[in-house]
Amino acid sequence: MKLKVIRYSSGLESTLGLLFVDGEFSCYTLEDQANSRKIMHETRIPAGTYKITLRTEGGFHANYSKKFKNIHAGMLWIRNVPGFEYILIHVGNTDLDSSGCILVGDSATQNITGRGSIASSVNAYIRFYPRVAAALKAGEDVTIEIVDMA
Repeated sequence: MKLKVIRYSSGLESTLGLLFVDGEFSCYTLEDQANSRKIMHETRIPAGTYKITLRTEGGFHANYSKKFKNIHAGMLWIRNVPGFEYILIHVGNTDLDSSGCILVGDSATQNITGRGSIASSVNAYIRFYPRVAAALKAGEDVTIEIVDMA
């Protein structure tokens, strides 16, 4: 399975993108801003292709096991990202949520200050997560390609 994020807007504080699963549009994305140097947990991930696995340790996993008990199999963990240890794909819309992560949602906006926001995060996650998790549980290789258009 191949996921692709096409970043279409890079503002002062956040970056918006489109997430495709096997070539089909799935949802919008929100990440932290780009910086001239890497700031751990505060900088969007570099463009490139990375492997995704399931992470079944940590606080996010424990919280999601309760929040999404019927579908949760582990956090979607983007591996081997330079400068980062735990890049996850998940829900939320706060600075803390987006810290070093990719958030998903059904709509995304960026106001004049460059701050992004994302809506219907949980709905988007519930729609695409089971398909990706099932592929991972079945032993399929799952990758994500990050492409900068902005």
